[in-house]
Amino acid sequence: MLPFAIISITTALVFYTIGVWSEKIQGQLKKWHFIMFCLGLIFDTLGTTLMSELAESGFQLNFHGITGLLAIILMFVHALWAAIVLFKNNEKAKENFHKFSIIVWIIWLIPFISGAALGMAR
Repeated sequence: MLPFAIISITTALVFYTIGVWSEKIQGQLKKWHFIMFCLGLIFDTLGTTLMSELAESGFQLNFHGITGLLAIILMFVHALWAAIVLFKNNEKAKENFHKFSIIVWIIWLIPFISGAALGMAR
């Protein structure tokens, strides 16, 4: 199960990074960016679930656990907000959305990096 968890988390990184940075470079939120955010969220949730099942103690109230939970919540809020912005079709909001995207992406990297570091330390 570990290889599937690693592949899922890494796939989340790829989708989420492509979505966030493509949106920034293109200067406007588009539907395909939203799809990339959602795929990142799906694969991150899948990978996190698999990793939790591998860890005999499950969710732990430590740095990695707290930042990981925060990251998934923020990714969900990010995708939801992107859907709302796209639905309302507000041009100004679509142009400024990348500011929130980059913040969420940076926060998401914290548990990604700490999880990789913890995994390599074992």
